[in-house]
Amino acid sequence: MHTFRGEKVVGGIAIGKIAVVSCGGGGTDYHKESPKQEREKFQSAREKTLEQIERLRLKALEEIGEEEAYVFEAHTMMLQDLDLEEMIVEKIQQDLGAKEAISQARDYFSSLFLAMEDSYMQARSADVCDICNQMIDVLDGVEHQEITEPSLIVAMDLTPSQTLKMNRNCFLALITQEGSSCSHTAIMARTMGIPAINQIQIESEWDGEMAILDANEAQLIIAPSQEVLQKYQKLQEQEREKQSALLKLKQTKTCTKDGKEIKLYANIGGLEDAKTALDNGAEGIGLFRSEFLYLSRTNLPTEQEQFEIYKEVLEMMENRRVIVRTLDIGADKRIDYLNLDREENPALGYRAIRICLNEIEIFKTQLRALYRASVYGKLAIMFPMIIAVWEIRRIKAMIGEVQQELRDAGVAFDDQVEIGVMIETPASVMIAQELAAEVDFFSIGSNDLAQYTFALDRQNPKIENYHQSFDIALKRMFAQVIENAHKQGIWVGICGEMASDVDVLEELLRLGFDELSVSPKMILPMRQKILDFED
Repeated sequence: MHTFRGEKVVGGIAIGKIAVVSCGGGGTDYHKESPKQEREKFQSAREKTLEQIERLRLKALEEIGEEEAYVFEAHTMMLQDLDLEEMIVEKIQQDLGAKEAISQARDYFSSLFLAMEDSYMQARSADVCDICNQMIDVLDGVEHQEITEPSLIVAMDLTPSQTLKMNRNCFLALITQEGSSCSHTAIMARTMGIPAINQIQIESEWDGEMAILDANEAQLIIAPSQEVLQKYQKLQEQEREKQSALLKLKQTKTCTKDGKEIKLYANIGGLEDAKTALDNGAEGIGLFRSEFLYLSRTNLPTEQEQFEIYKEVLEMMENRRVIVRTLDIGADKRIDYLNLDREENPALGYRAIRICLNEIEIFKTQLRALYRASVYGKLAIMFPMIIAVWEIRRIKAMIGEVQQELRDAGVAFDDQVEIGVMIETPASVMIAQELAAEVDFFSIGSNDLAQYTFALDRQNPKIENYHQSFDIALKRMFAQVIENAHKQGIWVGICGEMASDVDVLEELLRLGFDELSVSPKMILPMRQKILDFED
């Protein structure tokens, strides 16, 4: 029996045989032909890879959700990038085979991304490797590695495409040597509820070995003794019993033992996520990330297209509150067709409400679609990255203009739609009293607020050890926001990763939060914790 330690990504326990998976894009013998034939091979491989990516996108949409499916939309855009194509074609003209040309272009762009200061752009290195390796595998005629029985998947790293190609029923756990808790694959593992750890030194000889992954303790046990195996089997059974008990809470009202009602909502990116939220007993939608309507296309969505999506979600939620966050792009979410300048520090640049207040017609189109849809359910609208009172007053003036346009056109809308702001900068914390006088609710975006407060990039794995789940500085900020909000008679929610953290839930409840918005699959575990809580 041997025990290896890594870093926790997703908690849980998995027991089974190990399957060691290769990363793809490797070497097999390759017969090079004329430059013209090699260009044709490249173009054919690219088209086949685009088809594969589209199938994976649809699979991700069906099995996981909109946010994870966007990974593959980004891969499509990257594969169609002219710079990548031109470099590969140029290298073929220099008498390289298609496979070697793709390999060299992969290495060049991967190094280019890794050298960038912005950690989001650094993470794109893995994406360009993924799509290029897929093309190389097509050229080599390599099929994806088939896993035929439930296994603990072990790899140097695992790309999103490899993850989706595997039979989900055979995916017991994920153990990787590389990667971070912010990688696309880590995000997918969380969404799928698969125990996962990384930063563990793997060995190819582990293939086929019986093993236990205790991701709660970030340890992998190879060839466990019978005694250890029985211990973990009992722990697994206890976990299954807990999950069965949770399903009985789907229709239960979320209240603490001392009678305080907590609104337990879900974060979503679109229709599929909304269905998952309902299946898990969500009492509403606390964060509808509307940017996914803009990201998954090559041009702006029309007012009618947006209206139909908002209407369908509102009808699906059957008069439960649906909070739509207006367009929040920039920083880690770019839209190529808007031709936004690349910035050295996009997290502090032209993003979110700053874009909307400058691109007025884009913003008003979204507002018109939202207010038209408002008659089909209980709509609320919140605005991201607010740092000044004048911003919310200007937004309210634009809302007034949109409402008047709809009245003049004889279009029905709900004039009592709640509006709120996201508290995600120290500036918004410090002016919470003034903002509370202007809006109906606050929603704290704990991810960005922590990033801007501690000057820590949450996507940079090199400084993960600086992140604390709940620092005293954040507690004081939360308390200040809640106090100022409640004085004005408005409610306060939280929608960042911290809202789903069972380890800090009691602290959040003691601070006085009125609403928590979490990933759909965390609804029932959080409900159980809230039902058991007594201040």
